[in-house]
Amino acid sequence: MMKEDRKAAIKINRAIVLSAGLGLRMRPLTEKRPKPLIELAGRPLLDYALTRLAEDGVTTVVVNVHYLPDQIEDYLKDRKRPKVMISDEREALLDTGGGVRKALPLLGKEPFFVLNSDSLWIEGASPALKRLREAWRDDEMDCLMMLASTVTSIGYDGSGDFTMDPTGRLSRRMPNEVAPFAYAGLCIAHPRLFADAPEGAFSMNLLWDRAIEAGRLFGLRHDGIWLHVGTPEGIGAAERALREL
Repeated sequence: MMKEDRKAAIKINRAIVLSAGLGLRMRPLTEKRPKPLIELAGRPLLDYALTRLAEDGVTTVVVNVHYLPDQIEDYLKDRKRPKVMISDEREALLDTGGGVRKALPLLGKEPFFVLNSDSLWIEGASPALKRLREAWRDDEMDCLMMLASTVTSIGYDGSGDFTMDPTGRLSRRMPNEVAPFAYAGLCIAHPRLFADAPEGAFSMNLLWDRAIEAGRLFGLRHDGIWLHVGTPEGIGAAERALREL
C-alpha cells in the first residue's frame, strides 16, 4: 500500500470539475436540471466539490458545461471562492478526457485536480485532497487517483476498477473478477498525461490505460467513506450516511 510522503507535499492552485454530462442515470431528477445542481442534504452536488477545493487552497476551478449550461453558469456567476472559469462544450459533448483536454489552456502547466461534479466523500483522519498532494511523486506519476473500497463505499454496487501493488501502482480489473478498489471521482493529473491525446470526444480511460502501460498510474486508498451518488437511490443513501455522522 502506497504511503504518503508528507515532507514533499505539492501546492495545487487549479482544478477542473467535470460538469458537462447528461446525467442519464440520475433521471428523472435530471430531466429539467443538470446533475451538478441536483441537491443532496440541501446543497447542490457541485457545491460540495467546489467547497472541498476551496478548503484545500485551490484558487481557480474550471467547470465545463454542455447539458442545460445556462443553469450552471447562473449558479456560479456570483461565486468568489474559488474563482470559477467556464469551459464551454455547448457545441459538442467531449466526454471526460476530451473535456479536460479542451480546458488545458485554463489549467496551466503544473499538476491539477480533476473532480467529478458528484464527487462526495466523508473525510478520514486527514482531508482527501491534502493526502493526494502529500502522496504525489512527480518523477514517477502522471496521474494519482483516490480509490475507494468496493466493500465499504456507500451506494456502490459495481465490481471495482483497479488492483494496486504495494507501491500504489495500478492495474485494471480482470474480466469476470471483482477488484478491491473503485475510482472515487477525484485525482491529480499532470498535463503530460494528455500528450498526444486525440482531438474531440474521448474518455479519460484511454489516458489511464496508457499510463498503466507506462507504469505511471497510481492510486491512494481513501481512509474515509466514499459516497457514490450516480442514481436517485444513491442520493438517498448518501443523505442517510451524512445524517448518521
